Amino acid sequence: MVVSLIAGQGSRRLVAAFMTTSSLFTRSENVQRIRRSIDSTWTRLSINNKLQSTARTTRCFSNAPNSKTPQTVFDDGTSPFQITTPIYYVNDKPHIGHAYTSLACDVIARYMRLSGREVFFLSGTDEHGQKVETSAHKRGMPPQDFVDEVSQSFRKLLTELNISNDGFIRTTDDQHKKSVQYLWQKLVDNGYIYLGSYEGWYSIRDECYYIESELVDGMAPTGSEVTWQAKEPSYFFKLSAFEGKLLKHYEDNPEFVGPETRKNEVLGFIKGGLRDLSISRTSFKWGVPVPGDDNHVMYVWIDALANYISAIGYPHDEENFHKFWPANVHIVGKDILRFHAVYWPAFLMAAGLPIPRRIFAHGWWTKDGEKISKSLGNVIDPLKLVEKYGLDQTRFFLMAEVNFGNDGDFSHEKLVRKANTNLANELGNLCQRTLTMVFKNCNKAVPSKILPFTVEDEALLTKTQELRHLCGEAISSQAIHKYVAAMVSMVWDANKYIDDMEPWVLRKTDEERMATVLYVLMEVLRVTAILYQPLIPTSANQILDQLGIPENERTFNHLESGAIVKGAPISKPTGVFPRLDFEANP
Repeated sequence: MVVSLIAGQGSRRLVAAFMTTSSLFTRSENVQRIRRSIDSTWTRLSINNKLQSTARTTRCFSNAPNSKTPQTVFDDGTSPFQITTPIYYVNDKPHIGHAYTSLACDVIARYMRLSGREVFFLSGTDEHGQKVETSAHKRGMPPQDFVDEVSQSFRKLLTELNISNDGFIRTTDDQHKKSVQYLWQKLVDNGYIYLGSYEGWYSIRDECYYIESELVDGMAPTGSEVTWQAKEPSYFFKLSAFEGKLLKHYEDNPEFVGPETRKNEVLGFIKGGLRDLSISRTSFKWGVPVPGDDNHVMYVWIDALANYISAIGYPHDEENFHKFWPANVHIVGKDILRFHAVYWPAFLMAAGLPIPRRIFAHGWWTKDGEKISKSLGNVIDPLKLVEKYGLDQTRFFLMAEVNFGNDGDFSHEKLVRKANTNLANELGNLCQRTLTMVFKNCNKAVPSKILPFTVEDEALLTKTQELRHLCGEAISSQAIHKYVAAMVSMVWDANKYIDDMEPWVLRKTDEERMATVLYVLMEVLRVTAILYQPLIPTSANQILDQLGIPENERTFNHLESGAIVKGAPISKPTGVFPRLDFEANP
């Protein structure tokens, strides 16, 4: 279940309306149902705004006058904003899961920047550990050469997907290693690390220890193989000392982990009892050396998790560190939530450092109903999707197909259908029809002589004015699917408006009314394209180019203050979204 995040009775209806499946926007009866719900919501939002209602709950948003994005219990809406992907493990090539997490963070980061927030968006690669050492040896390469090569493939992924990360960290960077060693020593000085010995079940794939009761049919809960780790010396972190403190933190900060179902899983794990955590190994050497004991390297997760603070200057650059820490949100896959929601806050508590404001765990992808795996031969290469279907079409599908936080199923047919329906048929067709009529009938310029707006005009323009409000609340809660749904609904309404107004008929009977209708549509396209930039940045800016909107007037500050200029020239319109063809066996 996705956390309900929008204030007001009408908005709760909107939340329900947005909990949709991939086929919803291609079925007219469902579109009508969603529109009726959104219409009702927009009416209530307008009434609430006029009444200046201030009623809030701990889960709802506040619209403080100086906030740039909606305030939540975990974000003030104004301060510098840090968002992170997990750093990606370099034992193999990038896949759709890496693309999905990166895109989600990119959409949120772009939205925050366009809202006027200072953003630090971090990604990177996790390059230490037994799994990496083993993979390098199989390739006959030194580990450093191996990680240099594979890390580059993740950089390429981010570039090809048009990901706007501000930083890219590698755990083999010297500064990171110094930072994590400083953190280790801090934990030692504070009395939370001691030397002992460890034996038990260990998953190399998960880089995780498991107790007997956690195994399922002799396998890790994730389905990975486990091996018995023979007794060896190990440093331990006193995780057991933080059971009560973690539960208290969850009680005081109920929005710390989202969505709600994931939080309940974490609470169940903590309440089951925390054991001290083995945090060093002596059986391999590819890792950060433990300070003062070169026989040990750090357990990969204490090394990896520390990237979130080492990348912003911990401990040497206090000004930058305190500007962005604590992070506003870590976006992670559900399989690594335990490390982020239990171990990481415990490490930070032990070091006397602030805890991230929020952790959001998304689901997994399957393909055509089957688990994605090498053995089944159904691994999805995101770069091949971009090559075949287009960059923004791929971005749109991955963000629109699944309620963010849930599992999702990928198929080529679904991607083609969604891109054709919501982008080519709806947004692209609206843009092409409108601008072609303007170019041919209004002297190749924005209509300059328009009539007073009718009730229908005002209704559509009012919805554009409310659109940022709806999108902001969705993005501020990581409900990306609701942001997409609001955008799709806006375009649907604009298409209905042009069909109802029939400017091609008005051209013969009432040219001033035709010009007014086209002006309204151009303004709707301007607002829609500006708000679509986080999701489909290249295509949205192509639309803004065709509308003649200057590049310095494309931030959200211009949504209300930068109405399209009457009489401004436009260029001859061109198609933005070509229709895709579906191949049964791509």
